[in-house]
Parts: sequence; C-alpha cells; structure tokens
Amino acid sequence: MDATFFDRPAATVAAALIGHGLLVDGVGGVIVETEAYDRTDPASHSFAGPTRRNASMFGPPGRAYVYRSYGLHWCLNLVCETGSAVLLRAIEPTMGLETMRARRGLDAQRLLCAGPGRLAQALGIDLSHDGLRLDRAPFAWGAPQGPVTVAATTRIGISRGVEVPWRFLVPGSPYLSRPLPRAKPGAGPAG
Repeated sequence: MDATFFDRPAATVAAALIGHGLLVDGVGGVIVETEAYDRTDPASHSFAGPTRRNASMFGPPGRAYVYRSYGLHWCLNLVCETGSAVLLRAIEPTMGLETMRARRGLDAQRLLCAGPGRLAQALGIDLSHDGLRLDRAPFAWGAPQGPVTVAATTRIGISRGVEVPWRFLVPGSPYLSRPLPRAKPGAGPAG
C-alpha cells in the first residue's frame, strides 16, 4: 500500500482499511476498527491548521501520524489527503502475540489491541514512528483474506462539531474497542 492508496478522503481510506493486515516489526494483525478525521472537522487535530504536534498530518499521504492522547497513550494514525488521517482503533491480533502480551502485561488476546492506546502499546508505537512512510519497514501490509463486511457508525468520544458516521468496523468482531451500538427499540427508517 503506497501513498496513492492513502491520497484519498480519510473516510474512504478508513473504510477500505478494514480487513487489511498490518504488522509493525512483524507484530500485528487484521484491522477491525478505524475512525476518519479531516481538516474541516472540529474534532480533528488539523482543524486549526498546522502545528508542531500535527505537522505529519500536513505532509505527504502514506505517512504515520503519532500523538499522545491525554498525556498517557500513543495513538497511530495514517495520513491521507492534506490535513486528514485515519485513527487505527482496533486490530485482531494474529502475529507476535507473545511480544504483544509482554508489552501490554496481560494475556487476554481480546484486549491486546482493542482501543487506540492498547493497539499502539501492543505494536510498540511511539513518537519515533511519527512521520515514517507506511510503505516501508517497520510497516508491512496484507490484503484482506476474503470478503469483509464493514459497518459505519459515529465515532467514539467526540465532543466538538457535528458527528458523522466515520467509525468503520467489522460488526460482531470481539476485538473492537467498543461494540457496534444497538438500534433503539422501535427505531426504524424515517418515513
């Protein structure tokens, strides 16, 4: 997956990434949850323009954008069109499980990469990955193994701006950061 794959709207890339394999130094699995952010979105780090923190979001597509969330957890984003990126929220861990367990300090496979902070810790992501090209080591990609069902819903923890259905996921995957919201009883199509 070279820069042309990522040189598209973030929501398009976020949906297309579901089911792809991602390894970082041989550790990783299958992407099961993503979120999209673009520069017109008040929830995006790029909304107010370039800063030292978000400089990678304004660089070429196909690079990593890594930041620390709440001063605690690293988060891995994949840069798309200028000022937009895809946050990796969850993967199904398949390769390097013992390395992930050691990094995370737990055995439960379901919790190794369920959430952006957990995912980054399990993959060994830190600020040294910010700005790195995604089409070179330490990153390696795999195509989906068969058809993939993708659902879209609203993002998690958004407090600014109008919410849009830019969270993409594999419905029913036990590796999601949070399950797909259930429909409210009696809710049906608007008429």
